[in-house]
Amino acid sequence: VQLQASGGGLVQAGGSLRLSCKVSGRTFSRAAVAWFRQAPGKELEFLTTISYSGALTEYADSVKGRFTVSRDSARNSVHLQMNSLKPEDTALYSCAARLYGISRNVNEYQYWGQGTQVTVSS
Repeated sequence: VQLQASGGGLVQAGGSLRLSCKVSGRTFSRAAVAWFRQAPGKELEFLTTISYSGALTEYADSVKGRFTVSRDSARNSVHLQMNSLKPEDTALYSCAARLYGISRNVNEYQYWGQGTQVTVSS
């Protein structure tokens, strides 16, 4: 299983970005996918996860109401729509996958993408 994140960039505070995570391999239909981020000097932070069916989602309190995760089975992709961005959202955003159930625990994800940088200016 390989993952590739894209869509990062520079945006002003209050703006929006849409990240995508392309998942290769036949396991996509059985994989829960999550987004994490890491800012310089800080630990890896869980943001959101979506189940293999798309029926279940969970969000960190820091992004609830601003970020929305979705999956496109036809394109083996998971998207992260980020609205009302703040300077504190600046970080390297990575997607990760694990078979079957969703989890907030970074250690339970076996497959990782390379990350995409998001920078929010004030």
